[in-house]
Amino acid sequence: MRVFSVLLLSVALTQIFGAKALAQAPQVHERPLRAHLAFLADDLLEGRGTGQRGGALAVRYLETQAALIGLTPMNQGSFRQAVNIVGSKTLSDSSLQFELDGTRISPAPGTEIVFGTMSGNTNVAFDAPLVFVGYGIRAPEEHWDDYKGADLKGKLLVMMVNDPQATAQEPQRFGAQALTYYGRWTYKFEEAVRQGAAGVLLIHTTASATYGWNVPQTSFSNERFALAGSGNALEGWWQEDSARALLKAAGHDLDALRASAESRDFHPLDLKMNVHVSLHSAIRQVEQFNVIGMVAGTDTELKKQAVIYSAHWDHLGMVEEVGKPPQIWNGAVDNASGAAALLAMAQAAVAHPAKRTQIFLWPCAEEQYLLGSAAYVKNPLWPLQKTAADLNLDSMNFVGLTRDMGVAGSERTSLYQSAAQVAKNMGIKLAPAVPDLGGAYFRADHFSFARAGVPAFNVGSAVFSGDGHFEYAAKASESTAQMQGFKRDYHTVRDQYQASWDLSGMRQQAQFTLNLGYLVANAARMPVWNKGDQFSRP
Repeated sequence: MRVFSVLLLSVALTQIFGAKALAQAPQVHERPLRAHLAFLADDLLEGRGTGQRGGALAVRYLETQAALIGLTPMNQGSFRQAVNIVGSKTLSDSSLQFELDGTRISPAPGTEIVFGTMSGNTNVAFDAPLVFVGYGIRAPEEHWDDYKGADLKGKLLVMMVNDPQATAQEPQRFGAQALTYYGRWTYKFEEAVRQGAAGVLLIHTTASATYGWNVPQTSFSNERFALAGSGNALEGWWQEDSARALLKAAGHDLDALRASAESRDFHPLDLKMNVHVSLHSAIRQVEQFNVIGMVAGTDTELKKQAVIYSAHWDHLGMVEEVGKPPQIWNGAVDNASGAAALLAMAQAAVAHPAKRTQIFLWPCAEEQYLLGSAAYVKNPLWPLQKTAADLNLDSMNFVGLTRDMGVAGSERTSLYQSAAQVAKNMGIKLAPAVPDLGGAYFRADHFSFARAGVPAFNVGSAVFSGDGHFEYAAKASESTAQMQGFKRDYHTVRDQYQASWDLSGMRQQAQFTLNLGYLVANAARMPVWNKGDQFSRP
C-alpha cells in the first residue's frame, strides 16, 4: 500500500500545478456528442442488448468511430476485446421443493421464489440440507465471519441481504447507514461459490434489498448472464412471507434468526430440512466485445502509465413481456449518453495528448452486472499497477447546465482533491456527500477497477450519482420535472432520446471528466487510495 504521506504530496502537487494541467485539456464539443447519442439510442440498434443483433451493431459503430477519430487499437491491431459469457434462462418445467417431515412443499415460482443456474449446465439436479448463514459475510476488517469454518460443501445456504446493522456501541459498523459491498447480493453469491455450496437463496425484503420483489422477479424471468465458470449451480431469491411460513413450520422464527445474525458470535444453523432441485435451463455461449482504444502519452516515462475513461455501450435490448410483443428498450440516458460522450471526449483528446497515456474503454454487458469491465480487469490490456485511475460515465445529464457535479466514491482516494480543483477552475461545486443507502458505488463499471486496486469512481452530475444525489439535484435545478421523470423512466421502454434535450450539461459533465483525466494524466504522481480503504492496492 502506498504510504499516506504520498497522498498529502499528491494533493499539494495538484493544488500547485492544477491550473496549468487543466489549461492543456482540449474542449469537448456538443455537436458530435449529440450525433453519437442520437444514433446509439436509435431503434436501428434495438436497444444494444447483450447477445442480440443490436449489440453487435453498436460494437461495429464504436470501433469504426474509434478508427475515424484516430484512436490507436490496443489488442493486436483490433479495437475489440472478446468477452465469453454464458446466458441462462430457467425453463418452466424446473422445480424447487422443500421437504419437511416427509412432506414436500413447492413455493410458487415467480410469486414466492425465483431461481436459476449460473453453472453453464442445462440440467442441475440435487438434494441438499438447508443451512442459515446469517448475512453470509466474511469481512476480516470488521472482525466478522458468519461461516466460522463450517463445512458447507454441498449445502444450500439461506441468507439475508444487506449488512449487519450499526449499533450504539459501534455506530460505524459496516458503513453505518451506507451499504457496503458485503451487503450486495453479488458478494453473497460470490461467497457461496467460495464456500463450495450447492447453492444460495437470499431472503427478500424491500427494506433490506432497497427494491421491491418485482426486481428479482423480472430478472429471473429473463435470460441472465455470467462470465464463463463463475456462478453457482443454483442461486435465487425467496420472498419473505413464504420463507417465514416455511421456517415456522420447521420450528424457526425468522425474526429470531435475524436477531441472532446481528452478533459476531453467530454460527451457521442447520434448518433441519432438505431441498430437492430439478433445474432445467436454456444455455448458450455468447461472445461479446469490449471496445477499447488509446491516445499514447508524450512523456518518456509517464506514458508507461495510463488513465482510463469508461462508459458501457449495452442496454437491455429487445425485451419480451408476458402478453406483449417484443419492445425496444433504447437506453438513451443509460447508457447511450455515456458511450456517446466518450467518443466526443476521445475526439478532443486525440489532437492534444497528455503526458500519460489515455485509454477509452466501452465495456459490454454492464447491465448484466459489470461483466465486460470484470473481464477486462481479469485480462487487462494495460497493466493495472500502471493504471492511474478509471473515470466512468453512466446515465448523464440531459436537462441543461448543472451547478454541481456528483463525485460519490472519489472521497476514498486522492481523486476527490483533484475533482475539487477541477470544479473550482470550472466555476461549479461538488455535490454534497450523502449516505450510499443503495450501494450505488458498487453498481457501475468503475467498481471492477476499484476491486482490483485502481482508484476509480463514477463521474456524474448530481442528478445521477445515486438516489440521494438525484434528490439533491432535483431540488436545486430548474428542470426538476425532467429529472423526476427520468426516475420513472429508468430501465423502462420510455428511456428514449429526444431531439429537444438540452445537452449543455452533458457536454459540461464530459468536459469535467476530461479535465479531471488530464489533471491526473499530467500530474507528477498517480492517485492513491486513502490509508486503510477496503480497496487499497497491496
